[in-house]
Amino acid sequence: MKNFKLSIISLAILGLVGCSDGDNGTNGTDGSNGADGLNSLILQTPLTVGDTNCPNSGVQIDSGLDNDADGSLSDSEIIATEYVCAAGVTSVSNSEILTTLNNDWFAAGEAEIETAKDVWASSISSATAKTAKTTITAKAASIESLRGQAKNVILFVGDGMGISTVTAARILEGQLNGNKGEENQLSFETFPFAGLAKTYNVDAQTPDSAGTMTAMMSGVKTDVGVIGVDEDIERGECSTVDGNELYTALELAEIAGKSTGIISTARITHATPAATYAKSADRNWEDISDIDTEEAEAGCIDIADQLVNFESILEAKIDDLDIDGIEVVFGGGRRHFLPNDADYNSADAVSTVEGDRTDGRDLTSEWQDIYPDGEYVMDQSGFEAIDTDSVEHVFGLFNESHMQYEADRGNDIAGEPSISEMTETAINILDNNDDGFFLMVESGRIDHGHHAGSAYNALTDTIAFSDAVAKAVELTDSSETLIIVTADHGHVFTIAGYPKRGNPILGKVVSVNSTEEATASDGMPYTTLGYTNGLGFRDLGTETDADETYTLAAAVGRQDLTDVDTSSSGFHQEALVPLGSETHSGEDVGVFASGPGALLINGTQEQNMIFHVMDFAADLTGAADAAVE
Repeated sequence: MKNFKLSIISLAILGLVGCSDGDNGTNGTDGSNGADGLNSLILQTPLTVGDTNCPNSGVQIDSGLDNDADGSLSDSEIIATEYVCAAGVTSVSNSEILTTLNNDWFAAGEAEIETAKDVWASSISSATAKTAKTTITAKAASIESLRGQAKNVILFVGDGMGISTVTAARILEGQLNGNKGEENQLSFETFPFAGLAKTYNVDAQTPDSAGTMTAMMSGVKTDVGVIGVDEDIERGECSTVDGNELYTALELAEIAGKSTGIISTARITHATPAATYAKSADRNWEDISDIDTEEAEAGCIDIADQLVNFESILEAKIDDLDIDGIEVVFGGGRRHFLPNDADYNSADAVSTVEGDRTDGRDLTSEWQDIYPDGEYVMDQSGFEAIDTDSVEHVFGLFNESHMQYEADRGNDIAGEPSISEMTETAINILDNNDDGFFLMVESGRIDHGHHAGSAYNALTDTIAFSDAVAKAVELTDSSETLIIVTADHGHVFTIAGYPKRGNPILGKVVSVNSTEEATASDGMPYTTLGYTNGLGFRDLGTETDADETYTLAAAVGRQDLTDVDTSSSGFHQEALVPLGSETHSGEDVGVFASGPGALLINGTQEQNMIFHVMDFAADLTGAADAAVE
C-alpha cells in the first residue's frame, strides 16, 4: 500500500493549479490572508487474485481530502473509489505458452505494469479530489496509449554491474578525464527514468546470471543455473525441460517480424546471452561435450546448437511460422561451435585444440549453410569489412573463449572490436528493417573482473559499456526506441573509508584535509575499493588481464600496501574471506530507461518486470499474436 501526496511543488512543475495560503498583498500594500488549500490524497491498494471487485487482481484507487491532516485517508474522508483490474487469461495463442501465462511471476509482473501506470496517472492528477476520479481515468488511458510506441528495443546488461560498480566507474571516468570524478555521470545515468530491481532467484537469495537473465527476458523468475525455463525445472534433468519452456522478448520480436541481435563480450553461449534464445536444464551445457551421455541420449540440445538452429527450432513450435532468424550475433566462445580437432583451429587459437565439440560437428559451417548469404567473421579485419547496408545475417565469434577485457583488447592476436563498435555495427544492420528491431548487449567481463578481484578491469569495462550505450543513443531516435540499461546482479565490491573529494578511486585512502595516506589500526594504509571475499591481493604491475590471478595461490587478508601502486592495472584489491573466486552479491541493481514506456521504470521492482516494460513498450506479445493469427 502506498500513499501519494500531491505537493504544490509537483503541481507547479506539471503546470497544474493548486490551492495554498494567500499572500499578504503586493506592491507594498497589505492584503488579506487567503484560506488554507485543500489537502488532496490518493491511496492505491494492490488487489490479489480472487478479489470481489477484481477477480484477476488489480489496484483499488481511493481519492479524497485529508481533513484532519494526518497524512492518510480514513473511510470518512474518501470521496471516490476506482478499480483498475487485470484482464483474465481466457485463451492461449500460438505465440504464447500456457506455462508462461499461468506463472505467478508473470502475472505479478503484469500487475506491476498496471500499478506503475496508476502511479504516473495519480501523480499528475488534479489537486482537487472532486475531479481526481475523472483525471486518473483519463491519465491512465493516456499512458495505455503508449503501448506499442517503441519500434525498437535495446536491452543493455552490465553483468555484475552493481550500484558500487556504477559509482566507482563514474568517478574513475571523471578522473581519467582530468576532473575530481564524483561530479561525473556515465552515459546512462542521464536517462530520465530510473529505479531498482530485486535480483533474487526463486531458490536463491544471491542469484546467478542464468536465473536473473531468464527473468528479464521472459517475465518469469526461475531457479539458479537454468535458462529459458520456469522454476518447475530440475537442474541437470533434460526430461524436465519439456512443458516448462518460456518465450523470450527476442523470440516474440522475431515472430512479430522485427530484426534481432545479440552481443556479448563473454562467450555467446554463456548464461546471459543464452537466456535470449535457449532452453536448457543447465547453464553449463554450452556444447555437447558438457552434457553427460545419459542426458544427451535423452535428447538434450546444447546451447551452441540451439543458437545456430534457432530459426528452425522456433518455427517447429508454431504452426506455419516463417521467421528469418537472428540477424546479428557478436561475441566470444568459438570453442563450443568447433569440433575437437586441431584441423579446425582458428588463426588466433590459444589452445592446442581449440574446439570442444565431441560430435564432430562444425557449427560455424552449418550456420553458413543455413545462411549462405550471411557473413561469418572471427577477427577485427573481418568485422570492419562488414557492409551494414547489404548484409542480412552476420555471425561473429572473436575469441576461443570470452573476448578480452577492454584494457587487454590490444593484446588479442587477431584483433577484436570493442563493445561500442559491435553495438554500432549491429544497430546499422538491424535498423534496415522498417518494422524495427530488438537488440541485447551484454558487457560480460565486468562480472569477470570482479570475480578475479580486479576493480581496474571491472571498472574499465564498465566505462566501455557506458560508451556503447552512448553510441546507441546517438544512432537511434528516442521517440521510437526504448533503451533499458541494467545489471543481472551485483558483487561483494565496496567503496569504503573516508577519502577526500577527488582522491584517486583506485588509490589508497587520503582523508579530508590531509595529504598523507590514512592508516588502519594495524598501522598499514588501505584502499578505497575492496572485496568481501575472493583470491585477494595481487601486485602484477602493468598486467591488463585480470584472469592471471587464477594462476596464483590466494593471498587474502591484510597486506602492507605502503610501496604498492594500487592504481596500476595489475593490482587486485585485498579480500576478507578466502575463496577461489569472488562472489555475486544479493543487492538490488539499478535500472535506467529512456524512450517510449520508460516511465514504467520507477521505485523498487521485481527484476522480471523488465520484460513486461519491454513488452508494453513494443507490444511484442500483441504483435506476435497478430503475426500468427
